[in-house]
Amino acid sequence: MRRDLLSWSIFVALSFIWGSSFILMKLGLHRLTPYQVAAIRIVSSGLVLSPIATRSLRKIPKQKLLIVFLSGSLGNLIPAFLFCLAEQRIDSALTGTINCLTPIFVIVTGTLFFNLQTSFNKIIGVVIAFLGTTLLFIGKSHLHGYNEMIDVGYVVFATILYGFNVNMVHRQLKNIPSMQIASVALFLNGLLAFVILFCTGYFNLSFSDKDVLLSTGAAAVLGTFGTAIATIIFYILIKRAGAVFSSLVTYGMPFIAIFWGFVVGEDIGWAQISCLVLILIGVYWANRNRSD
Repeated sequence: MRRDLLSWSIFVALSFIWGSSFILMKLGLHRLTPYQVAAIRIVSSGLVLSPIATRSLRKIPKQKLLIVFLSGSLGNLIPAFLFCLAEQRIDSALTGTINCLTPIFVIVTGTLFFNLQTSFNKIIGVVIAFLGTTLLFIGKSHLHGYNEMIDVGYVVFATILYGFNVNMVHRQLKNIPSMQIASVALFLNGLLAFVILFCTGYFNLSFSDKDVLLSTGAAAVLGTFGTAIATIIFYILIKRAGAVFSSLVTYGMPFIAIFWGFVVGEDIGWAQISCLVLILIGVYWANRNRSD
């Protein structure tokens, strides 16, 4: 597989887009509720991918449509709400750091629910990653409150759903092209998200209020770029450079999230960065080949 300048450029762009998602959530929450920000994100992504979805709907077997919808719910809709609920009280940089546990939960949920074989490497990697996460929580003294710990739990639960969804798609939808799955899943869940958005009273807000428009714009950019366009270019990257190289985006995202945290003045120190590096070492170790 080619890893030329264009592939590296796509890799950097994708790391930046996905790593910036967490600060965009924070900006959206400035004037909107977590439910409104999350719903706008999914509605926006569904709209962008609707041309692909309408063509793909006819190509997906009817008996698989429910699983595709469930994939969108587990992999996009529910995590979007969980992240926004969490970021009401915890920093975007911390959210981005915890999010890098996703590859670990791919292994954990695969072992528990999908009969994935677990090697010694995977066990050691999981232990290292959870050690880094534990040290991160201990180092963040302001997280010892009950509400903040619930917020952290939201993010962890979102990564568990991501991990479960990856295994479910691999097991149940492996014969369907990824772009078809992503576009139809987001389109169908976008319809549900629109209903949720309507029920939150979003359309009764004053759109002459600059803050409402800015928060709406942040949520729409999050859905358009952070979900829809990022999904498209991720599949482009997979085709150009392979799945292994593409998966390394996991390592770039949290550093972008921390960068934005520095920019907006969030509480970030070397202890958090050290814990992030420890988590990523665990992720690498759990996913390395035995021959490495």
